[in-house]
Amino acid sequence: MIEFLKKRLWKYRGIRITAGMQHGVLKAGLTVFLPVFLISLYFCYKNGINNYSGWANWDYLKDLANWNWLYIGKGILISFVIGAVTVGLVYFCFFETYKRIWHRQKIARMFISNRFIEKESYSTESTWGLSDKKVTKSRVTYFPKAYYKIKKGYIELRIAMDMSRFQDRFLQLGDQLENGLYCTLVDKELEENFVCYKLMYDVQKNRIPISDVIVQNGAMKLMKHINWKFDELPHMLIAGGTGGGKTYFILTMIQALLKSGADLKILDPKNADLADLETVMPEKTVFSMKNGIKMTLKKAREEMHERSEKMKEMPNYKTGGNYASVGMKPLFVIFDEYVAFMEMLDHREKQEVLEDMKQLTMLGRQAGVFLILANQRPDAKYLADGIRDQFNFRVALGRNSETGYGMMFGDVDNTFINKRIKGRGYADYGASVITEFYTPLVPKGYDFLEEIKKAV
Repeated sequence: MIEFLKKRLWKYRGIRITAGMQHGVLKAGLTVFLPVFLISLYFCYKNGINNYSGWANWDYLKDLANWNWLYIGKGILISFVIGAVTVGLVYFCFFETYKRIWHRQKIARMFISNRFIEKESYSTESTWGLSDKKVTKSRVTYFPKAYYKIKKGYIELRIAMDMSRFQDRFLQLGDQLENGLYCTLVDKELEENFVCYKLMYDVQKNRIPISDVIVQNGAMKLMKHINWKFDELPHMLIAGGTGGGKTYFILTMIQALLKSGADLKILDPKNADLADLETVMPEKTVFSMKNGIKMTLKKAREEMHERSEKMKEMPNYKTGGNYASVGMKPLFVIFDEYVAFMEMLDHREKQEVLEDMKQLTMLGRQAGVFLILANQRPDAKYLADGIRDQFNFRVALGRNSETGYGMMFGDVDNTFINKRIKGRGYADYGASVITEFYTPLVPKGYDFLEEIKKAV
């Protein structure tokens, strides 16, 4: 009963954002600096006047000629340096606390600069005037009711839906928060009376080594907080130019899938890095010639239909079940440079391949046939007829144009920032938001051929 009342009557939402937090970093710095400065100043001034006992004599204090001004100047300088060094040490020792104060300061300033506040003017007598002069001042009558909380590496910002004239704008702050706080928006949820923005800061800390990439229970772990749940969100679309880390990312997934026991078909029409796997993979697994790639796609489609029929004949099959529920292994078709391959085909061949792709993407999930499609640029004309919409996990690595991001993620309001970090990009992993993404770390000199050979 008590727990029920707590949930109903009170819920901790975080620290309330106030207008005074717009100077939060300065206030925190002065809170540390001033006590240290004054204490240091006291010890420096202890012998600052020639006759220390004269401090009790007001006439002596007025006789400034007896003050040791050189010593006093040195004392102020030394005290200032000690205070500044202390602030610096506190900054490094309590950096996370500083970041939280800095975040709250930015949010408060965002509310003020966007004029999400209301003020009223009033007249009062001048405090410092020599005459009874009236001055006009203003006071804040409305400031957004917002709460800031850190939970498990995420920032949760809740803003009250209070029916004010700013309410619609409160629902559109995701992009501004993401760029201003240098964080990644991972979720936006409407709660009772609040909109909650969930952001992750310092996403790179969630990058994992290749050894931690595992496949189990219909999901592949790609970052600490990101799993590709291919049983629920089938098919992956990858875009990335030269040097973006696309090939290493695909090889990482191939190794993890092989270790899990999945069946693979690898298609590399440019006869490049993935084609080298032919030397270590079983026969009829890696294809680089046009006819072989076309035949593989056709056979994958036929196998998908055969799987669907076999599943229903199995005694342990139940309506709504999938390949895993009857003990079947998944089949992954990994297709690099899909757009380049389509450019090699004539009109009739393109239509045949598009029909195979359409059926695989729309019907493959239940039968356990999944596509991983990689391109330098996801040209929309080869992902038409609803094909692109079936790729529920999308990753754009490296530098991409605004048009390229549009082809990958559709019409979104995100501001995409390029950083010179190999394996970095953006991903849509089914959370309805575009988030910063880092591929698993591969050690320098890592021999994929040898490791994949062991996995086979």
